[in-house]
Amino acid sequence: MITRYSRPDAVAIWSQETKYKIWFEIEAHAATKMAELGVIPTEAAEAIWAKGKDATFDADRIDEIESVTKHDVIAFLTHVAEIVGDEARFLHQGMTSSDVLDTCFAVQLARSTDLLLGGVDRVLAALETRAKEHKYTPTVGRSHGIHAEPVTFGLKLAGYHAEFQRAKRRLITAREEIATCAISGAVGTFANVDPAVEQYVADQMGLAVEPVSTQVIPRDRHAAYFAALGVVASSIERLATEIRHLQRTEVLEAEEFFDKGQKGSSAMPHKRNPILTENLTGLARLVRSAVVPAMENVALWHERDISHSSVERGIGPDATIHLDFALHRLAGVIERLNVYPENMQKNLDRLGGLVFSQRVMLALTQAGVSREDAYAAVQENAMKVWRGEGVFIDFLKADPRVTLPHDQLEALFDLGYHTKNVDVVFQRVFGAA
Repeated sequence: MITRYSRPDAVAIWSQETKYKIWFEIEAHAATKMAELGVIPTEAAEAIWAKGKDATFDADRIDEIESVTKHDVIAFLTHVAEIVGDEARFLHQGMTSSDVLDTCFAVQLARSTDLLLGGVDRVLAALETRAKEHKYTPTVGRSHGIHAEPVTFGLKLAGYHAEFQRAKRRLITAREEIATCAISGAVGTFANVDPAVEQYVADQMGLAVEPVSTQVIPRDRHAAYFAALGVVASSIERLATEIRHLQRTEVLEAEEFFDKGQKGSSAMPHKRNPILTENLTGLARLVRSAVVPAMENVALWHERDISHSSVERGIGPDATIHLDFALHRLAGVIERLNVYPENMQKNLDRLGGLVFSQRVMLALTQAGVSREDAYAAVQENAMKVWRGEGVFIDFLKADPRVTLPHDQLEALFDLGYHTKNVDVVFQRVFGAA
């Protein structure tokens, strides 16, 4: 995780302090239930909570112990014993390290997802505000990067809003799937720990019970989780790429806000660069880089191995922290985006009406001309305009194959024709006004 691309709340979830606090809570909740079941003394469970609840677990001390034990959970339990005292011997009864590690990882991913959902909500709010602001702002729609037909800038943003609605649903589903608890002991048989302990810990930690944990929570859950993050990152990149294109000097229909005192280039004082959206493109690549390793983690040996562990120590914090940062950066870009309707109109008019070519062709077919002949007549005249030889409508009026009356032909060059269903789309995306 790179500090430059992180927010404190997201980083805190993955701190050593938070991790050890979660580890303690898992162990202590398990002890509480074991005491209720008569497995350990009630006084021991109470002492564990009393002495450990507000304790500060010393990460350096745990590292020192681990340098000898070569086992992080044992090192932690040894340190807890230094704080709690003799009653600590009743901790971890029948449990295995994966019970603690996997359950903690589930808690951290669930909490991270809550932050991600907050980021998506901010993006959605920004998109809705700007979409409604530019609901009828005409601009050119492009296919293959080439002028196609008129749209509105609001429609563009409404499309992204619909996409981030899907992103939100994917994250909700991913959170639900990842938030499971496993307290089943060695090879997942509950031989030395009652299933009731697992249910109790799950309830206390806000998790569901993993139906079958083979000592580890099955990693198909994690694969689906990181895949969902990768899709959200790709949605961020798609919008970032659109803004980068719109900011190109030759286009300049929208651009990132340029702050007072901001510098675009160390060499060229005139530069205003799309640095934020370029950065978002790179962050999306980082988040997606977690997807394949997560997929490869699914195939563990037998009931458990730890080939997934080193991977998840990296991709867990990296993917969630970077995506959290990216969502809030994207929201800020949209909130402050400079939009230039005059340039949109100028670009829309740049081809002198060629964007209305389909409507002319369709009108000819409705007037009795075959589609093939109508297409040929319109295309031949359009190619003259591409070559800079004149004005589209003038060529059409002079072409005997174009049998439409001139007033009817001129009426086909009406921008409002292309925006007549904007309300329909907006209602689909944003609901009734």
